[in-house]
Parts: sequence; structure tokens; C-alpha cells
Amino acid sequence: MPTVGLFNNEGQKVGDIELSEKVFGAEVNADALHQVVVALLANKRQGTQSAKTRTEVSGGGIKPWRQKGTGRARQGSIRSPQWIHGGIVFAPKPRDYRVSIPKSMRRTAMISALSSKVADNEIVVLEDLKFDAPKTKEAIKLLKAFEAKKALIVVSESDENVYKSIRNIPGAAVVPANNINVYDILKYEKFIITKDAVSKIEEVYA
Repeated sequence: MPTVGLFNNEGQKVGDIELSEKVFGAEVNADALHQVVVALLANKRQGTQSAKTRTEVSGGGIKPWRQKGTGRARQGSIRSPQWIHGGIVFAPKPRDYRVSIPKSMRRTAMISALSSKVADNEIVVLEDLKFDAPKTKEAIKLLKAFEAKKALIVVSESDENVYKSIRNIPGAAVVPANNINVYDILKYEKFIITKDAVSKIEEVYA
């Protein structure tokens, strides 16, 4: 079983904690990670872009000048793509970018992402994380203690004081354990997680 340090809010080590081998010590599957990250980013796209083709632009129903004898290039419509205010060639239309990923692959990718953080020594386990009131200074002090410029902080349950303390810090984010995803885990350099959140994740994925 992988063993990592257990820290308090001041960044002081207070002991060690054993993590589940199935969740935090598995072999990293790079292919699954790649496919799930691509799917997550694709699913975030709104797909609402839209432009008009030459058939949809208003006007241009009459031939601008006669076919021959003017010395100018022949034109059939002032809404052809080469004209200003003309239609767009292969105009983008609203579409769904959603990619479906099998549940087993999503599970494999999540376990791989968590295991990679342990393997790269980028995981920090906290005894607990609580603030009596929103205190950004305390949150900054916590991140400095672990030299975390970009950090994802995972708590067991939503806590308004913790959220408000961290939301204004550039490069830091806080999410409850049931809302984590592969992209966010890989995006941030440090993965800071509470002891209770570890138990929740292990309960689901072990």
C-alpha cells in the first residue's frame, strides 16, 4: 500500500496515512487518461457557433451586372462568398460535440489520475480543513506551506467558508470529493485532499 504523509493546516507533518493500493497505487493507463480528458473538454463546448451561407444571407437576388461586355469579372450575386457581406463558405452550424466514454474507462482514468499524483509525489493529505469564517490569508498560508502555486483542494463535503477562502486565489480551486474529475486532477500541480475525502474516494473506487 502506498504511504504518504499526513499534515495539519500549518503544513506540519503529524503522521503517515496508508492509501488503498487499488485506487492510489495502480498502474497509470495513459491511453485512458487521454481519451477521458479529450471527452471532458469536448463535452464542455457549447457548440452554439453559427454563420450564414450564401443561401441564408438576405439580398443578392439580382445579377449585379450583365454577363459580358463590361470588362469586369462575371458575377451572379452580391452575396457570393468573395463579396463583402457575402455568405460564408462551409459556414459553422450549431452542433453537439459530446463524446461518450464507457463507465469502465472513466473509472480506469480516475484511478490512473489519482495514482499518478502519488507516483509523482504531488499529493498532500490533510487531517482536516476548516475555517471559522472566510479567511483568504489563512488559505494562502496553507498553500505556501506546501509550495503549491497551482493546487486542487478536495474536501469531503461542500464547505462555504473553505470555498470563499480559496475562490479568489489565482491557480487554486476547491471541490467536494464527489465532484472531482480527471482533467482537474491532472491540470493542477498539487493535489491537496482531506483525510475524510480520501475515505470517500476509496469507498467509491476501491
